[in-house]
Amino acid sequence: MAAQRRPLILSAFLMNTTSHIIGGAWRREESQQHRFNELGLWVDLVRDLEDAGFDIAFFADVVGLYGDYEGGWASHLRKGLQIPSNDPLVLISALAATTRRIGLAMTSSVIQAHPFTFARQLSTLDHLSGGRVGWNVVTSALENSHRNFGGAELTSHGDRYNLAEEYLDVAYKLWEGSWDDGALLQDKTVEHERGRGLHADPAKVAKIHHASENYRIEGPHLSSPSPQRTPFLFQAGSSPRGQEVAARHAEATFSMAPRRDIAAAHAAEVRRRAVEFGRDPQDVKFIQGLSFVVGSTEAEAQQKARELDDAIDVEALIAHTGGSLGLDLGYLPLDTPINDIETEGAQGHLAEIRKMTKDGTMTLRDLAHFRAQSTRVVGTPEQIADELAAWQDAGIDGVNLINSSIPGSYHEFIAQVLPVLRERGLARSLEEIQQLGESGATLRGAVTGQDRLPDSHPAARYRGAFAEYSAAATERSRDEVLGGEAQLSSTAPR
Repeated sequence: MAAQRRPLILSAFLMNTTSHIIGGAWRREESQQHRFNELGLWVDLVRDLEDAGFDIAFFADVVGLYGDYEGGWASHLRKGLQIPSNDPLVLISALAATTRRIGLAMTSSVIQAHPFTFARQLSTLDHLSGGRVGWNVVTSALENSHRNFGGAELTSHGDRYNLAEEYLDVAYKLWEGSWDDGALLQDKTVEHERGRGLHADPAKVAKIHHASENYRIEGPHLSSPSPQRTPFLFQAGSSPRGQEVAARHAEATFSMAPRRDIAAAHAAEVRRRAVEFGRDPQDVKFIQGLSFVVGSTEAEAQQKARELDDAIDVEALIAHTGGSLGLDLGYLPLDTPINDIETEGAQGHLAEIRKMTKDGTMTLRDLAHFRAQSTRVVGTPEQIADELAAWQDAGIDGVNLINSSIPGSYHEFIAQVLPVLRERGLARSLEEIQQLGESGATLRGAVTGQDRLPDSHPAARYRGAFAEYSAAATERSRDEVLGGEAQLSSTAPR
C-alpha cells in the first residue's frame, strides 16, 4: 500500500509585467500577460486560483534594470525584460479586497523602503486582508537597483545580507515588540481616572528605541498588531550566506533547482542549519518553481512543448541570465563555458547554474535552452502527478507554478492536473479548502496551523522586551508637568 501523501503548498509565480521567466512567450496569441496594467486580468486570475484551492498568489519584483546586454539596456525594452513592471504592494492591496482566502505574497527588497514605513505598510495590508500577507525578503543583486536608491554601486554579497538581517531586526521589533496583545481596547464604556472610554492601554504600547549601523528608530509602531503580526516570511537565497539567513528567518524558501537531487541537498542543508539556530527543521518549507506542459497523451504534451520552444526568445533568456549576474553576455561567444563567468552579484544564482551539469561544460548556448526547459515538466496529468510526488520525496513541500501563458497555464493546471493531485492526496480536497475559507485562516495558519510565529523564531525574543519604554512607564506625572509649566511661566521674559 502506497504511503499517504501530504498536500503540496500550491503557489502561483506571478509578476506585474509582460515577460517574467519564459522570455518571448508573451508573443503567443493566447497569452494575455501583455495586459498586465489591467487590474481585471489579475482580479480574475487570482479569484480563479483561490476557487481552485491555490494557497498563495506570489508576485515577484525587481527595483532596477538587469545588467546591460550588448552594451546597453535597449534590448531590455525591445524584449520586455521585466520593464515596464509595477509595484506588487499596490496590486495586492487591490487583490486583498477582491479575494477572501488565498495568501497574497510579494517580493520587497530591503533597499527600497525604510523599515519603519515598510513595517507599517505590511501591517496595514495584513489587517485589511485578514492576515493573508507574505513577504519575500531579498537583498537586490542588480546594480541599477542600488543606484536607484542612492548607492554608488553594488555592495558586496555579505554586506547585502548583513543589511537584510539588520532590516529584519528592526521590523521584528515593530511587529512583535511594540504592542502587547490586548493593548487596543476601544472600550467606549469603561470608566478610568481620566474619564470615560479607554481606547488603548498605555502600559502595553512601547517605543523600541532601535539604534544600529543603518537605522535609528524611536517608535512606537503606528499600527496595532495584525492577525499575523509578522507577515509570513519567504526567502530565496541559495548561496551559503543565503542559506544561513533562510535557516534563521525564513518560513518558506523558493527554489529554482534544475534537478531533484540539487533541491534535496539544498533543503537538507538549510534544515540542518535551522536546527543549529534552535528551530524545528520542519519550520522551513521548500517551494520549487516548476512549469507544466500538459497533454491528454504524452505525444500531445511533447508536441505542445516543441511549439512552446519555437515561441521562446533565446536572446531574452541569455540577457535575463547575464543581467541577473551583473554581466553583459551579449558580446560573448555562445560557446563560452559558464565556468569561465565570475560575478559579485547573484553568487547563489551562479553557483546553481554551475551545478546544472556535472561535467561543468555547459555553454551560454546550452544555458539558454536549459533555462527554458530545466524546470519544465511535460506529460499527461498522471505523469505530472508522478513527478510532483518524486519532488515531494526529495524534500519539497510545494510548487511555485511558473507560467508561459496568463491565464492559460493556470487554467490548464487547474482543469487537468489538480483533480489527479487530489485523488492522490497531493492537493487539499475542496471540502478542506472551503473549511479554511470559512474559518478565516491566515496565510501562516493555512501553511503551518498557527497564526503567529513560534517561540523558536528570532522575532519572538522581542515580545514584551520594551515594557520599560511603554507609554505608561515613561509618562510624566501631572504635578511634574504643571510644576514645569509654572516654572517656565515665572521665568519667561516680559
